[in-house]
Amino acid sequence: MKVAILSSIAWRTPPRKYGPWEQVASSIAEGLLERGIDVTLFATGDSITKGKLESVCEHPYAEDNALDPKVWECLHISQLMEQADEFDIIHNHFDFLPLTYSKLIKTPVITTIHGFSSQQIVPVYKKYNLTSSYVSISNADRHQDLEYLRTIYNGIDPDNFTFREQKEDYLLYFGRIHPNKGTHAAIKIARESGYQIKIAGLIQDENYFNKEIKSYIDNDQVVYLGNAGPALRNELLGGARALLHPIYFDEPFGLSVVEAMMCGTPVIAFNRGSMPELIVDGVTGYLVNDIADAVSAVNKLDHIEHQTCREHASTNFSAERMIDEYISAYKTVLQGVKV
Repeated sequence: MKVAILSSIAWRTPPRKYGPWEQVASSIAEGLLERGIDVTLFATGDSITKGKLESVCEHPYAEDNALDPKVWECLHISQLMEQADEFDIIHNHFDFLPLTYSKLIKTPVITTIHGFSSQQIVPVYKKYNLTSSYVSISNADRHQDLEYLRTIYNGIDPDNFTFREQKEDYLLYFGRIHPNKGTHAAIKIARESGYQIKIAGLIQDENYFNKEIKSYIDNDQVVYLGNAGPALRNELLGGARALLHPIYFDEPFGLSVVEAMMCGTPVIAFNRGSMPELIVDGVTGYLVNDIADAVSAVNKLDHIEHQTCREHASTNFSAERMIDEYISAYKTVLQGVKV
């Protein structure tokens, strides 16, 4: 089987720091290669893979203001589609734009939908629903107007996340600094609980950061550590008493949630989107409805067994399980049957 993995070119694959789509695309590409499958990764030129790499730009456009995103996205997608007949299957991790080529080629396309940036992109997915195959990353993120091949949860490599039984006296916010992700709520939860909070993540909304977050940062009770890479991520997730995930939108998945549990760290999350699919309430963390509930949950963290968090993440969200399920999905598509 020859597989083309189409990643995003916003960030490197795998990302140096932020980049969930690129991280999942990388995990799948490398996992397939370990199974002896012929993989070509279409990504930025500085991407890292043990397989074949195809690129049109050396660096991600999010790191190079000289690159016009739309121009290079078009060049990136067309580079793959113009050689589509060299592959048995194309696995698209680049949202809806590649679908507009799918009726012009014979190679089947399977698209992992990493979420809907807005309802305005849904008509594209609807147009190609019968001629392409869609994978959702959680049952909660399925759109009612679309048909899906199956749900496959994002998987991570347990070896990249160190289990720690002994935790330190801080709570952690790890994710984009954006109103939807509830950074301000995490600060309030920590302050009302009497704990220090460490914050790590890409500032995606500078106005929000300046108005709602910056004034609280004192490098004592509220510490901002910037956009963390893998080493710091592992250290922070492993040492925290809990990851705070007070989201104000329906999260499609939430990699940091399973990464925290893989480190043996419980998660306190607002009960929205995929959270009930990731967290076992009262066992690997707490699903709460508001800030007051979250503060109460912080006081119950001693009831959570850290080893149980690790076991839950390893069983349900490992890269090995994800690769098994994608290989099965490829075979289903190649046989022309949706299940």
